[in-house]
Amino acid sequence: MKKTLSRRDLIVAATGAVIAMPNLTLASTTEPQDRKPALPANLVQEFVGVAHGQFDKVKELLTEHPTLLNAVWDWTNGDFESAIGAAGHIGHREIATYLIAQGARTDLFVHTMLGHTEIVKPILTRYPEMINCKGPHGITLIRHAEKGGEEAKELLDFLNSIKK
Repeated sequence: MKKTLSRRDLIVAATGAVIAMPNLTLASTTEPQDRKPALPANLVQEFVGVAHGQFDKVKELLTEHPTLLNAVWDWTNGDFESAIGAAGHIGHREIATYLIAQGARTDLFVHTMLGHTEIVKPILTRYPEMINCKGPHGITLIRHAEKGGEEAKELLDFLNSIKK
């Protein structure tokens, strides 16, 4: 078993001296941590991928691995996407509302696709420059509203009215 040296052990090993530091407590790096292991990357990528439109597979994977709910995948260069973000930019209302019901974190883009004018409009009224925000894959709020269809029409009209 490989042992990680603490700062104190390193100083002792390098100098042969024990240094008294009465006001300093060093955390041991050899004690087991209570952290659970990270989710397998291929599982996260699969979950985010199927959230682009495979509702039955989303439910299956989430049942088997509930911790996938808020997992995110980096497609490259910081293009982070969650399952709910995938459903949001595709306009898959059924997947998005299912994930919300399971406790998924939402964002402005998903609320835009869902046509939640009462949530999105006050934020953009306070911060109108957010009209230029981009979500996963650089997709704009206006595009999310377009994907929301008839349910997001009122919000789309509002977004187009403040677009610069």
